[in-house]
This record gives sequence, C-alpha cells and structure tokens, in this order.
Amino acid sequence: MHRSKVPLTMWFHAAYLVSTITPGISAKQLQRQLGLSSYQTAYTMLHKLSGVAQVDETYIGGQKPGKPGRGAAGKMLVAGAAEIRNDKVVRIRLRLIPNASAPTLTAFVKDNVESGATIVTDDWSGYNGLSGAGYRHHVDAPALVNIHRIFSNLKAWLLGTHHGAVRRQHIQAYLNEYTFRFNRRKTPMAAFQTALGLASQRLGPTYKGLTGVAKGTGKWTHPNQRGEGKTKAKAKAKSGAKTQRKDTRKSSPSLIEEVLDWLMGKE
Repeated sequence: MHRSKVPLTMWFHAAYLVSTITPGISAKQLQRQLGLSSYQTAYTMLHKLSGVAQVDETYIGGQKPGKPGRGAAGKMLVAGAAEIRNDKVVRIRLRLIPNASAPTLTAFVKDNVESGATIVTDDWSGYNGLSGAGYRHHVDAPALVNIHRIFSNLKAWLLGTHHGAVRRQHIQAYLNEYTFRFNRRKTPMAAFQTALGLASQRLGPTYKGLTGVAKGTGKWTHPNQRGEGKTKAKAKAKSGAKTQRKDTRKSSPSLIEEVLDWLMGKE
C-alpha cells in the first residue's frame, strides 16, 4: 500500500473481499467489485493482498541418448514452488516427483502452498486442477522467471559443489539442503542455530541406513520425499519409519548455547 494512488478505503474493501469470499476472487472480479477502470491495478492489488507462488517443474541429470524433454531417459523430475513478494523470492520448496500428472502436482502444491494463494504456472495440463483445489490459478509462462532462476542456480550448485554426482536415491536430501540454505541465506547465524537444533532433536541416518536406501531396502526415507522409492520392501520401509520416530530426542538448548559461546570466544 505504500505510495499507492489507490484510496485506503478501497484497500480495506479489497482486503475484505479477498479474505471473506470462500472460493477466492480473481483480478477481473476484484476489478468489477471495486469499480476500477484498470485491470492492471486490480491485478497488482490482488497480488499484494494475497500470497503469490510460482510453481514449475524441471529435469535434473546429464545428457543421455534417447528421448529429450519430458520423459527423457535417466532424468529426475523436480517440482519447485517459490513464494514471491515485491517481485523477489522469499522462500522456496523443492521435491523429487515421480511424474508431472495432475494428482502429483496438485499434491505438491497442497503440501507447500497455503490454500487461497495465487499460483502462477505455465499452461501444462497437470496444473488444471489447482482452481478446484482452492487456489487462484493464473497461467503466465513468461512470468516464471523467479522459479526458473532457482532451478538454474540449483543445477549450477549440484554441478559445482557436488560435480553432478547425485543419485536418485539421495536427490531429495540435496534438494532439502539447497532449500535450507536458500531460505536462510540472509541470516547465516540463524541457519547455524537451526542446524544445531535439528541435530540435538533427531538422530540422522547411519551410513548403513543411507546405503540401504541405495540398495532399495527402505532403511531410511529422506524428509519431504513423497511418491518415490516405493520398492518391494514396503514393510521394511514402514519399520524404518518407526525406527526414525523412536530416535527422536529431546531438545538440548544448553548444548546450542555452549557451542555459540565457544564460537563467540573464538572471534
């Protein structure tokens, strides 16, 4: 609203409409309700009053002989969502997905984007169900520059830091790490404290557990992984999940404080 030429009373009216209409409201409907002559003004107001997320998918993996594009051999399909504020990315979510079907993409959006938000995607048919799932769906492929930049930087990070040696069994762990780093890029000390907090509350996988994932025994499931790694050892995967829950520890803030004090003393 800062430095806006739209009257404050109209902003209140728009906020009331956005927050109280159960199925949501489109920019065109908002324009009619407010009596605005400019669609662009209504579109901008709607985006400022409601959350906006860009959602897309990308393939990760080196070049291999065979079919290019969707369904390419040896590629891993990753879905991404980027929260946008003032044309800048605030937070991201990334997940390895088995396919780009409507049920898969809708489930990804539901898990990561608040209901009622505006979702901007390309014209892929897999996103057609978002409007019926409680989102304001807007098709605008040229506007997806932010999520495309995230994908580009992710691939550069995988290639530069890990030399592209990333296997399907563990790709979600790398996606989680990149998401963690990106979402805390402006507060490195907070990221450090969060990492210590996670380490004090949960036991991570053992080397045997990680290699079990590669062998398909389902000994460990990376957080945020869904719809992947379903092997014949389904029962073992469930027992592995129970083991993870048993490994939960109580938080130890005193340990975090001791490490922080030690680091401060080193400076």
